[in-house]
Amino acid sequence: MNETKILEISHYSKTYGEGKKAADDVSLTVMSGDIYGFIGHNGAGKSTTIRAVVGVLDFTEGEIFIDGHSVKDEPMACKKVTAYIPDNPDLYENLTGIQYLNFIADVFDIDEQTRQERIKQYADQFEITSALGDLISSYSHGMKQKVAIISALIHNPKLLVLDEPFVGLDPKATFTLKEIMHKMCEQGTAVFFSTHVLDVAEKLCNKVAIIKQGKIIDSGTMEEMTEGHSLEEVFLEVENEK
Repeated sequence: MNETKILEISHYSKTYGEGKKAADDVSLTVMSGDIYGFIGHNGAGKSTTIRAVVGVLDFTEGEIFIDGHSVKDEPMACKKVTAYIPDNPDLYENLTGIQYLNFIADVFDIDEQTRQERIKQYADQFEITSALGDLISSYSHGMKQKVAIISALIHNPKLLVLDEPFVGLDPKATFTLKEIMHKMCEQGTAVFFSTHVLDVAEKLCNKVAIIKQGKIIDSGTMEEMTEGHSLEEVFLEVENEK
């Protein structure tokens, strides 16, 4: 499989009131087939960067491209090939699970047979098929997270962006999501996700970037970054140095 650039962040910065830079000259590239971990402490700039990538947060400095399209200038082209799972999914609680998933399928113009196949596949994997007829307002946080994940996968995105995706998931659902991420990457999808759970990143990712106070202070393949050490050791050492 030929690797292609799916996500390219080039000199992106985001400044909030009184000149505070939540993201400062961030540059990185995620290729097709990558599972790219974006790690740092809370408040380091992970979510700010992710929200800019998926078009939720405006920015003026730098550029972000998804599958060759500018997030600034071609937002719809970017959204068509991107899926975003925030750390705290905000779903339409007056809909049932299946109504919500069909609504998302309508947004992406997914035909009836394809949507039914994908909803059944993922709902079975996450063991929520029997609950899809219930109102989302009755779901636990973990069930809402599962519905959000299924809704993100329904259009088979080229770029899957996740913000702390394993928070609130039970161990079995966590394992299922990891398996799905691996399978999608084998088919050419790129995964970019933030986490502060370093052992998860080390086992799951082939590339990683460390962000501190809005700046990327180290990045590379997992082998280059760790060189026989644990990612936790590398992270703590780099954090203390810079």
